[in-house]
Amino acid sequence: MNAALTPAVASANTLGEGVVWCEREQAVYWTDIVQSRLWRYRPATAAVDQWAMPERLASVALCEAEGWLLLALATRLAFFHPGRNELRELHRLDEVAQTRANDGACDRQGRFVFGMLHEPAVGLKQAVAPFYRLHADLRLERLALPAVAISNSVAFSPRGDTLYFCDSQQKLLWCCRYGDTLGPVQVFADLRDEPGEPDGSAVDAEGGLWNARWGASRIVRYLPDGREDCVIHVPASQPTRPAFGGNDLRTLFVTSALDGLDPAQHFREPLAGHLFAIDAGTAGLPEPRFAGNPDHLPPR
Repeated sequence: MNAALTPAVASANTLGEGVVWCEREQAVYWTDIVQSRLWRYRPATAAVDQWAMPERLASVALCEAEGWLLLALATRLAFFHPGRNELRELHRLDEVAQTRANDGACDRQGRFVFGMLHEPAVGLKQAVAPFYRLHADLRLERLALPAVAISNSVAFSPRGDTLYFCDSQQKLLWCCRYGDTLGPVQVFADLRDEPGEPDGSAVDAEGGLWNARWGASRIVRYLPDGREDCVIHVPASQPTRPAFGGNDLRTLFVTSALDGLDPAQHFREPLAGHLFAIDAGTAGLPEPRFAGNPDHLPPR
């Protein structure tokens, strides 16, 4: 594609992430992880809202329960009702030391799948962080997937029978057969000889996987067989995650980050950290919603 992304919101996020489109509200939600803030933008009115979180917010999922969101905060899962500014803690995420929640998405069955990120006090990140699945009955399951250093790219095929995910540090996009049980993990795309690292992803109605390439100023679309199909330029070096939205689900929203840029880099990238948008030229899919009930919290 020759067109470039343009800013939709001048959010200047330190680490924008977790973007999802809510059809009910005709609004896009996303997070600034470092600033512990949830954002919402309504394109029809250009209204922008923010909510402060009690800790870093890694990813966001819509809920079937009206008005509620499911949040993957750094050390816990929680339900949040923006209209009431009400937070209900669900699960602590302390099974593996020195890890925090990171990328996540709902599957086509209404379950939330997310991964963790290794955050050592000293030294390099190691592949020790697991993936989990939160069921509609609010049971938390550790998935039989490879442990990673930085989980990302959690996404599902249109029929929901393939799971995509990655370890950004290893620069490999993986996939596996997905259902109540998981099939063998296979390499979907090998990016080790390419610039940047794979970050968040979205899947379109044709089964194309759109992956944000952190450090390489681009969104790359892959065909279902893993072949690269097209590239969209991003006017910021650190795009983080795409999501389809708008009335016809043909607008691609993309979050970005200015985290780690020195003053000279930031001067060269004045749009870093903004929320971007572009006509993707193809339609996305409605964002799946978490099927669990915020009124049925497990005993703590």
